Amino acid sequence: MTREYLKKADLTPKSDASETHKTVQGILDDIEAGGDAKALEYAAKFDRYEGNVLLTAEEIEAACAQVPEKLKADIRFAHDNVRRFAELQKSTMQNVETEISPGFITGQKVIPVDAAGCYVPGGRYSHIASAIMTVTTAKVAGCKHIAACSPPRPGVGVAPAIVYAAHICGADQIMAMGGVQGVAAMTFGLFGLPKANILVGPGNQFVAEAKRILFGRVGIDMIAGPTDSLILADGTADAHIVATDLVSQAEHGYNSPVWLVTDDRALAEDVMRLVPGYIDDLPEVNRENATAAWRDYAEVILCADREDMAACSDEYAPEHLTVQAADLDWWLQRLTCYGSLFLGEETTVSYGDKAAGTNHVLPTSRAASYTGGLSVHKYMKIVTWQRATREGSKPVAEATARIARLEGMEGHARAADVRLAKYFPDETFDLTANG
Repeated sequence: MTREYLKKADLTPKSDASETHKTVQGILDDIEAGGDAKALEYAAKFDRYEGNVLLTAEEIEAACAQVPEKLKADIRFAHDNVRRFAELQKSTMQNVETEISPGFITGQKVIPVDAAGCYVPGGRYSHIASAIMTVTTAKVAGCKHIAACSPPRPGVGVAPAIVYAAHICGADQIMAMGGVQGVAAMTFGLFGLPKANILVGPGNQFVAEAKRILFGRVGIDMIAGPTDSLILADGTADAHIVATDLVSQAEHGYNSPVWLVTDDRALAEDVMRLVPGYIDDLPEVNRENATAAWRDYAEVILCADREDMAACSDEYAPEHLTVQAADLDWWLQRLTCYGSLFLGEETTVSYGDKAAGTNHVLPTSRAASYTGGLSVHKYMKIVTWQRATREGSKPVAEATARIARLEGMEGHARAADVRLAKYFPDETFDLTANG
């Protein structure tokens, strides 16, 4: 049996990349040349907001006071989970050293970057969880300065719950500025901010393109496209749960792909029958997004067996991968390409998106084939060092001189020669390229 598409996507998540690039490059150039004043011009145009760019302590306190206590408790719960998982990740990174040969010691040191810029979307939806995911991991990593940036709403400012989340998670400053202008302000060190060493967090296609253009002069977590999710389900899965999970991810946006991969035709047909009704039951904006995503980007794929299902999933390399199938340990060992994995009906992508502890800033558009998502590690530089005794440096110097000469790099060879001559004046060495 070959794979059969019971539903095939008409579109793939692409934007007009050339036009987006041109627009974003122009804004970045303007702001880099014009500084604070030009950034404020773009903020007035796109954010339609003219309040303080950097929130004062009093404004933060006032925003926090607007957040209901029940929501504050939920945010603290999610923050604690993300923090503890981030601390676990950090514990896997250690300063180490070894005597690689007698008298020659090498090592690695793990150093956090100084300044992190965290972008928190606040347009279509207020991404409280993105503030938790980005600021918390930067704080645990040990960044000296963390700026959180989120689009303000006209006459309102940054959503109070985003302000509260960024504040309790450890943001040093919270900036009311969105889009390319917000990314530029953090990168260029506007409004008195230190220049960011790394930019993290999701955003629309303009934010993603700004990060792409700026990558190199500043680090980034990843270049993200529309969010995507894949569910692997066999005949033991509950069609109601599968359909609900697909719809829950389709509501992200009109171009957010969701995929079902199964070896059970009856399950696939049940899910396809249920999804439209579940979409129709959503609030208006969510319904419009999910309708377009399911119509244009969703796929339902029937495979021969679980091995073919796993191979199909690895080819798609989804951002979010859910397994609702028997023998979860088999799937955990077999699957290799995903941003984050959700094993069993008892967990779901929504848990990871909001409060479970694993990070929700993840690779999209098949980038999971070569990278993972945001973690403490993204903020850390792993650097190396070496030291040696004079005796320990001798064999390394000899090898270095000969290899360098063979490569034609005489200057490198002489850096080794002078040390051998100084440390071992009574010895003769054959440092020619050909023996």
